[in-house]
Amino acid sequence: MTEQTTQEHLQTVNESLESGTTMQIRYLLNGALPAQDVARLLESSPPKERKLLWDLIDDKNEGEVLQYLSEDISAQFMKTMDTERLVAVSEQFEHDDLTNILQHLPETLVKEVLASMTAQNRARVETLLSYSEDSAGGLMNTDTITIRPNITVDIVFRFLRRHQELPDMTDNLLIVSRSDKFLGTLPLTKLLVADTSSTVREIMETETTTITSDMPASEVAQLFEKLDLVSAPVIDPETKKLLGRITIDDVVDVIRDEAEHSMLSMAGLEDDEDTFAPILKTTRRRAVWLGVNLVTAFIASYVIGLFQDTLDQIVALAILMPIVASMGGIAGSQVLTLVIRGIALNQIGATNTGWLLNREIVVGALNGILWATVIAAMTALWFDNLQIAYIIAAAIIINLLFAAITGTMLPVILKKLGVDPALAGSVILTTVTDVVGFLSFLGLATLFLV
Repeated sequence: MTEQTTQEHLQTVNESLESGTTMQIRYLLNGALPAQDVARLLESSPPKERKLLWDLIDDKNEGEVLQYLSEDISAQFMKTMDTERLVAVSEQFEHDDLTNILQHLPETLVKEVLASMTAQNRARVETLLSYSEDSAGGLMNTDTITIRPNITVDIVFRFLRRHQELPDMTDNLLIVSRSDKFLGTLPLTKLLVADTSSTVREIMETETTTITSDMPASEVAQLFEKLDLVSAPVIDPETKKLLGRITIDDVVDVIRDEAEHSMLSMAGLEDDEDTFAPILKTTRRRAVWLGVNLVTAFIASYVIGLFQDTLDQIVALAILMPIVASMGGIAGSQVLTLVIRGIALNQIGATNTGWLLNREIVVGALNGILWATVIAAMTALWFDNLQIAYIIAAAIIINLLFAAITGTMLPVILKKLGVDPALAGSVILTTVTDVVGFLSFLGLATLFLV
């Protein structure tokens, strides 16, 4: 569904709600639109309208729609369900999708859902819940088809025909020993053309890319991208036993979530930020970030206050101060964004950080000289004062150099400290460029003009 179509459906929904007729809305939500489009309509609606729409969805369709909603919104709906309805909805989920939802529900609801499952399904979900959400174990699905290496292709075909359907994204069969140790794969493309009398051992592939359950989700995504994988087996790092598999649809979710994380974190917003979240909830989430920025603003203001006497004597400095800070901030943000992207793609490490730092210092110096010349010329014409022009030129060069150094090294240092560079980098960078910019500009002015 395109953006235009989404807005058209939203307009239809709003008109129907205003007129009090819900028949057309029910038709849209329960058959006319696929589940992913219904989810998009819900996410594009304010809270009041969203609840009305949700109440119009038939019980039998709720589970499918929930799978396409963001985790935050789907958890909101599931928290309002009674036990019987919650259990019925959970049965429609794949184990890995259900695990993602359960991680955002209260413990009492999680226990109720688990208690309603069969022993086998409960064991599978509890296994998935034991892994970190951002690891391969948290991404994997335990719904796999495994075979032994000593059976014939004919037996494999008979075994497969006993299933009503194969798990989604099945591109190969996983081969394990009697102790469930992973041995290799049998691609369906090879199985279909194999001699039925051949054994699995004769045609299986042993050079298979495997993923350990503790591998970070970001590395899993890079591996899928690099090797063009559709699925990959997940094994225990110690016993080498098969635990499950990861499929490309889950990896696409990881890539999308990482992109959203990088974008939202730099603004201090959470990954699951709801565009139409209630006022108080949105206010509470943003208040913390505004408080952090207030502290950094006071630090910059304190630096300015140290040169109050200078500013009182030369008003032009107050007019020009924002230029120095702004130029440093923009230059630093360019470098910071580039380095954070490089770290996310695993392109930056100890072997090339030095080269990158040297390049950014040279780039910062060249841009500093270029724009310092332009700004100095404009300042001289504006205020007819060559001394102020020279001072602001020097301050621009100093601040752009500091911006280059900070923008390059800050993400690397934060990463080593275990702090998310996307979340903390922009605030620290802004503080550094503001403080250095004000300190260099007003400090030089105090030395040479007062």
